Amino acid sequence: MLPKAEEELMNYLWELKKAYLKDLIDSYPEPKPAATTVSTLLKRMQDKQFVGYESTGKSRAYFPLVTKEAYFGKHIQGLIKNFFNDSPAQFASFFAQQTSFTEAQLQELKSMIDDQLNRKN
Repeated sequence: MLPKAEEELMNYLWELKKAYLKDLIDSYPEPKPAATTVSTLLKRMQDKQFVGYESTGKSRAYFPLVTKEAYFGKHIQGLIKNFFNDSPAQFASFFAQQTSFTEAQLQELKSMIDDQLNRKN
């Protein structure tokens, strides 16, 4: 998992799909971070193989190497493992009981689960 600052930057990159340093800085609300700060975060994320880049002259166009879905899928799996004894059923029970979803929203979630079960059969 990425630290909060890197995850925030990754969200901007997922949204933009491909971006130069200036584009990423412009994505932040005021006060905007320094270019050196964003560059350092990008370097760390490259080392972790979350971000790649293409050189265009002296500039670099950055792009995600990991999809948002894959990243958050692993995050959810980690939560289930660490907080719910590696039991998806415990997670689902907590999720259903501790949220303020309407009956219609819960039915929609149930339909999605049923669809996934049908695809696996």
